[in-house]
Amino acid sequence: MDPITRIALAALLSSAIAISGCGEEAAHDHDHDGHTHAEGDGHDHDEHAEGDGHEHAKGDDHEHGDEVSLGQVAIGDISAEAFQGHGDVEAGKELHLIVKFEEATPGASTVRAWIGTDDRLSSTVAKAEYVEGEHAYELHAVAPDPLPENAMWWIEVEAADGTKSVGSVALQ
Repeated sequence: MDPITRIALAALLSSAIAISGCGEEAAHDHDHDGHTHAEGDGHDHDEHAEGDGHEHAKGDDHEHGDEVSLGQVAIGDISAEAFQGHGDVEAGKELHLIVKFEEATPGASTVRAWIGTDDRLSSTVAKAEYVEGEHAYELHAVAPDPLPENAMWWIEVEAADGTKSVGSVALQ
């Protein structure tokens, strides 16, 4: 390579490095637990835990809409109350689920849920995060597209000993 070409190439690389490090963040999307948020949308990604689901601090900017009670749900011999946010179910739409237990201890159980059928076919299973002080777990899940006929929320509770119980509740 001749000296002029080397100088031109070095200048081009220096310019590219200087431009990329100019301090302006490029807009990009983040994908968490099956849903995407654009940078700067008011959703604080630092609040996300590793893996599925995520919790929200009180007063954060991420709107769940009105949470609608889905009623009581039996999960094995456990009784809980379920609430749905983000509006009505539609194929491919993200929904918010809150499962409130009479008593719950963080880390004592793992709670997962999905929208669809009991066999989880075409469903994305989301792991819930414990909501401190509310005896509740919450998560976000995306409805499968196409949405199966008679789709429901399916909630699985895994105890510390590994035993699993599953229950379901109708979607809103």
